[in-house]
Amino acid sequence: MNKINFKIKIGNVNLTSLETEDDIRKEAKRLLPQALVEIGEAAAETTWDELQKSMKKSGMKPNTSSSAKRKFVQDAGKNYQKGASSSQKKAVEDHIVEQIRELKK
Repeated sequence: MNKINFKIKIGNVNLTSLETEDDIRKEAKRLLPQALVEIGEAAAETTWDELQKSMKKSGMKPNTSSSAKRKFVQDAGKNYQKGASSSQKKAVEDHIVEQIRELKK
């Protein structure tokens, strides 16, 4: 993961309580697990859609079950969170820090 090109939902961050760089970094670490899930889910959404298109093109019947898609997306999010490398986690954490800094401006 070289570049994160979307906004990560950082939720209800009390920006006024984040006074130092350490405070911002701690908040980013707190938000990291959910951000990893969101990234995994976003990738899974794209993968699911591409798989369905591919199946349709090859003459197979695509899976139109919304519950199957939801399970696939949720599982992928959890798996990404668990399997992310330390460099991926660091990149996401750094991205969250940058987002918080932008919000504080």
